[in-house]
Amino acid sequence: MKKIFFIVLIAIMMSNTSCNDYLDVVPEGTPSMDNAFSNRINAFKYLHTCYSYLPIFDDAGQAPGFLAGNEHWLIPKGTGFIDTRLNITAWEIGRGSQNSNNPYKNYWDGANAATNLWIGIRDCNIFINNIYKTKDVDDYERDRWICEAKFLKAYYHFYLFQLYGPIPIMDTEMPVDGSIEEVRRYRDPVDQVVSYISNLLDESIEYLPLTIVEEGQEMGRITQPIAKAVKAQLLLLAASPLFNNGDYANEKDNRGVALFSAQYDENKWKLAADAAFDAIQTAEEAGHKMHYFIDPIIISPVTRKLLDIGGAVTTRWNSEIIWGSTRNSNELQTISMAKSTTGAYYTARSLLSPTLAVAEQFYSSNGVPISEDTTQFWNTNYPDRYATATINNEWNNAYYMEIGQQTANLHFYREPRFYASLVFDRCVRYSSGMTNDAQATLSKIRMRRTEAAGLINSEDHSITGYLNKKVCSYRSNLTSSGWTPYRYSFPIIRLAELYLMYAEALNETLPAPDQRVWDAVDSVRIRAGIPGVKEAWNKYSRYPNKPLSRAGMSEIIRIERLNELAGEGKRFWDMRRWKQELPNEILGWNIDGNTLETFYRVTVVFERPRFNPREFLWPLSIGSIQKNPNLKQNPGW
Repeated sequence: MKKIFFIVLIAIMMSNTSCNDYLDVVPEGTPSMDNAFSNRINAFKYLHTCYSYLPIFDDAGQAPGFLAGNEHWLIPKGTGFIDTRLNITAWEIGRGSQNSNNPYKNYWDGANAATNLWIGIRDCNIFINNIYKTKDVDDYERDRWICEAKFLKAYYHFYLFQLYGPIPIMDTEMPVDGSIEEVRRYRDPVDQVVSYISNLLDESIEYLPLTIVEEGQEMGRITQPIAKAVKAQLLLLAASPLFNNGDYANEKDNRGVALFSAQYDENKWKLAADAAFDAIQTAEEAGHKMHYFIDPIIISPVTRKLLDIGGAVTTRWNSEIIWGSTRNSNELQTISMAKSTTGAYYTARSLLSPTLAVAEQFYSSNGVPISEDTTQFWNTNYPDRYATATINNEWNNAYYMEIGQQTANLHFYREPRFYASLVFDRCVRYSSGMTNDAQATLSKIRMRRTEAAGLINSEDHSITGYLNKKVCSYRSNLTSSGWTPYRYSFPIIRLAELYLMYAEALNETLPAPDQRVWDAVDSVRIRAGIPGVKEAWNKYSRYPNKPLSRAGMSEIIRIERLNELAGEGKRFWDMRRWKQELPNEILGWNIDGNTLETFYRVTVVFERPRFNPREFLWPLSIGSIQKNPNLKQNPGW
C-alpha cells in the first residue's frame, strides 16, 4: 500500500512522468533499491543517473536558447528533416505558440522534449540520503560525490527557477506515508528560492576539486569554478529586471503569500557582483584564462583572430571553458555547416540561420555600434546598409570575403566577431588542411538561389541568408564526398561570460562606472580584436560619453554580451531576464533571389503574434494545477 501511495503522491506533485528512472542503475534481478548503494560501482552508477537529468546545452533542437527567441530561425515546417529529425518544440516557443494546455519544453512535468527536473531533484536527494550505506567508498570520495549531488540538486532548482520563477523548494524526499496536504506543495517566494539555491551551492563547494586531474575519465564532472559560476549566474538573474522590479508584487497564492519581491533592491546587484568576482578569482586560480589560438600554422593575424574567437567555443576543453558539455556536438555543426561546392555531402544540412537582428547587432570594426560609428564608411553607409557594393582588395577584405564579388554594405568593416560568428553570401572560410589563408585557397560561400550554399532543394538551406559559423570548428571538414565534424566540448559557461557578468552587476551598484567595470569588459574586447570601451567610444562614436554613465555602460555591456556570446544559445535567456520583448517580425534576406538585386532585399521571414509579457515566465500545465490546486499559475496564463 505504501508503494502505491508513493506513486500517487509523486503523480500529484509532478504530473504523469514515470518516477522509476533511477531503477536503471539497480543491478538486474535485485528486489530493492538498497542494492544501488551496496557497493562503490553501483553507487557511482547512481551518481551518473543524477547527472543524466542535466538539460541538453549543445543541440539546437533541444536547448531552448537557440530557437525559443530571435537568435536563429529555420526553414518552414513540413520539409522532411525539420519534422523528422530536428526537435522543434523550442522553436514553437519562438513562434509564439507556448501554451498552458500542453506546454512546450515542459521541464516541470517532463513533457514535450524536456526532462522532468523534479525527478532529478528527487534522485539527488535519494543519493545524498543513502550513500552512507556504501561501505567500500573512502571518506574523500563519498564527500565529493555528495557535493556533486548537492550541486546537481541546486542546478535543477535553478533551471526551473529561471523558467518558472517561484518554485517549491524540494530539499528532502517527500514521505511515502505523508498526507495529501503534505504532498500538495506550494511554490516558494522568489527570494527564498534564490537564497536556498545559493546556500546549497555554497555547501556543494566544500569537497569539490578545484580542477579535474584525471582528464581522460572525469572531464565534465563538477568543480569549484563551475559551482561558483552557477552561483554568479543565479544571483545575476535574481538581480535582473525579470525578478527585481516589483512588476509581479500582487501575485499571491491561495494562502495570501506574495511570490515575488514587492520592490527593486539594488543590493541584489552587489550580491551578484561579489559572486561573479569570487567565481573569476577561483576560475583563474584553477588555470582558466581567455583562449587564444596557438596551433603552429602559417596564417595571417586576421585569420588567427577569427580562430581565437571561434576556438573559444570549438577547441576541445580549452582553457576558457569553465563548464563544458561531454555530449557529441556533431548535430549542432551538421545543421550549421555551409556548403562551398555544389553536391557537398548531404548530411551537412545548413539550416541553423541567425537572423538579420543578430547580424546588425555586431559592432563596426572600431568596436562601436554601426549606427554610432562616425568614420566615413559608416557615417555614409549606415542608412544604405542594405545596399550592395563590390568587394575590393582593401582593409582585411581578402580574409573575410570574396574579392571582386558583391555583397551588402552591412558586411563591410565589421568587428572580427561578426566574421567569426556568421556565414553570409560571398564570405570566405579557412579550414583545417588548407596550406595557407590566401584568397585563392579559402572556401568561397555563395548563398543566392541555386548556388552551393543557397536554396537548391526544399531542405538544406538558410532561411535568412546567414548560417551559424561560430559553432562549426575549423577542423570540421566538408567536401563533395564526405562530412567529418570535429567533436568538441560545447561551453556551458566560459570565462568571458563571467567577466561580463561581473561588469554588468558591478555597474548597477555604482553611481557611475569605474575602471573595474571597463577593465572587465575590455578583457573580452581585447581577445575580440577591438579597442577598449573608453577608447572606442571616445574616438569613433557619436556618443563619446556613453561609457561614463551607468545607463550608457549598461547598454554597452548588454550589446557586448550579445556579440561575445552570439550563436551560443544565450541571447534568449538574456533578453528574458532584461525583460526585452521579442520583435514581431523575424527578418533576413530574400533567399529566393538568384541575382544580386533580388537576393539583397530585406524580407519578413516570419511574423509571430504580438509579444505578450506573460511569455517572460513559462506556464505550468493546467494538468499540474488540477492535480495540485495549491500551485499558483504564472501571470497571464
